[in-house]
Amino acid sequence: MLSASNIQFRTKKRTILDATDLAVHPGEIMAILGPNGAGKTTLFKLLSGDSYASLGVVKYNGRNIAGLKASQLAAVRAVMPQHSTVNFPFTVREVVELGLISNKVKDPEKVLDEVMALAQIDHLQGQQYEQLSGGEKQRVQLSRVLVQIWEKKPFPRYALLDEPTSSLDIAQQHAMLEVLAQLKRRNIGVLVILHDLNLAAQYADKILLLKAGKMCYCGPIKAGLNECLLETVFDHPIQLMHCLGTDQLIVHCSNKSKMYPSTRLVQ
Repeated sequence: MLSASNIQFRTKKRTILDATDLAVHPGEIMAILGPNGAGKTTLFKLLSGDSYASLGVVKYNGRNIAGLKASQLAAVRAVMPQHSTVNFPFTVREVVELGLISNKVKDPEKVLDEVMALAQIDHLQGQQYEQLSGGEKQRVQLSRVLVQIWEKKPFPRYALLDEPTSSLDIAQQHAMLEVLAQLKRRNIGVLVILHDLNLAAQYADKILLLKAGKMCYCGPIKAGLNECLLETVFDHPIQLMHCLGTDQLIVHCSNKSKMYPSTRLVQ
């Protein structure tokens, strides 16, 4: 389990993230949601090990992150930041291979082929990374992250992704999250920052709602998608509806008497 207990982050006597608790179990997806400036990326950095909490403890499988060596941390979690750059003329396959540097796997070629096929980039593997579109680069970076933890292990692993759908069109967004859903069957827990409430409603098992550095809710998706709670978090009128025939929850934001979809409607 990836857990955080009462973590807080302060800088220059200012609290950026207040007391926050969470638990991500292998086999589930937790989505972090909140308006801009809520503290989502700060929380993400604390959980990934890029920053250290002013107070509180982050643990991976019961071990304090502060006591893990870089190689030990790389064995249990892989991170996809919001922005990734490649400064060398690498091919797509070479970029994906970078995910294997920190971990040794029994059959690296098999792992690379499986992950690139899953991310639907196997046909791009010989192309130069810098010649790709933004959406293609996102899928390459996802593959780089996945190869790090793809090989099955006797212990749980975790994938942490910061807005992985930001450069993707609608079809690619769902393809990305379908890939993340498949990780649950490999004893992997997923923590992902999203802006699209409907994507979270469709794919997440749990959500964590942040506003102004404070945790407003953390728990099962069904209880968290509450009109009053979401309106408080996002400072905007919100209406929840159910899609006829599927009972899939749809999130709308309202503008006075009119109703507009806040994001693409979930079918």
